[in-house]
Amino acid sequence: MFYAKKVIKALILLIAVVVCSFAVSPIAVSADDNSLYLGGFPAGFVLNTTNVEVVGLCEVITTNGMCSPAREAGIKTGDIIDSINGEEVNKTADVNEIVARDYKKYQITVIRGGESITLDINPVKELASGGKRIGVLVKDSINGIGTVTYIDKAAGKFASLGHPVMTVENKLIKINGGTVYGSLIYDVKKGVRGTPGELRGAFENGVVLGNAKINCSCGVFGDLSKNYDCSKLIKISKGTIDDVSVGTAYIYSTVYGKDVCKYEISIVKVDRHNKDNRNFVIKIEDKNLIEKTGGIVQGMSGSPIVQNGKLIGAVTHVFVNDPTRGYGIGIENMLSSY
Repeated sequence: MFYAKKVIKALILLIAVVVCSFAVSPIAVSADDNSLYLGGFPAGFVLNTTNVEVVGLCEVITTNGMCSPAREAGIKTGDIIDSINGEEVNKTADVNEIVARDYKKYQITVIRGGESITLDINPVKELASGGKRIGVLVKDSINGIGTVTYIDKAAGKFASLGHPVMTVENKLIKINGGTVYGSLIYDVKKGVRGTPGELRGAFENGVVLGNAKINCSCGVFGDLSKNYDCSKLIKISKGTIDDVSVGTAYIYSTVYGKDVCKYEISIVKVDRHNKDNRNFVIKIEDKNLIEKTGGIVQGMSGSPIVQNGKLIGAVTHVFVNDPTRGYGIGIENMLSSY
């Protein structure tokens, strides 16, 4: 449910934000340390990965004309560069740094389709810079739109998504930090049976929620920016899985602009010990939300679930064949992750 974007664009959008048809009423809590700040607002994620992926091949201009050592070596778009001459490659800068060293022979090891392949490659000297190049375009980060679940201001932490960011092969992506920005939702692709919808958002330039630290089975977690303003957020008590019952509950989410709205749902099933953190089956009951989105859409993952005035979990997945239904994770699992 994390809406990944191929190219990061930090944009400032001037959006006329419509007033939500559901008022977000204050939730009473006791003045103790058993409280959090409720999320439900969108965020833009730029996560630094430990993989360097080839996203394109290019020509290098040399004194002898143009050539592409990477193409000639057999490197393909989508390859993960694992090492060059046995030296690990963990970020894009590593490629040029290792290639610049004085080796008589160069070998590059890539991961392709889960297999390790070692290829001979011959760097060439670029005419403009005089540096050695191999003719690849690479990236070491991913970015996308998701929803913040809660902020623990006392601990200086935030939690989001409720599920991990995965590769196309459905493997958890290891991250090496990252930045989480404020975001604005400017459009919705409505979900229909068989085709999940998605929220379309843009990063809000200059607004930083915090630094991403871990991507795990329960979501993306990180350290809150010291300057982040929580004054307009709702304070709420932490619930437990034992507090949850089948029946009416609410999700808090943003489907336009950055204003959080409250939408009615039903808890259909509670599975306390689900190994995949699918602790609830939920159904969207709110006609307004269904009219806008069709139900649960990509980008809504992390939307907090509230029942009886307590934060009990977050939306994580949608049923492809019924976008009004999906899964939620219990808040205890998220709280214990970071």
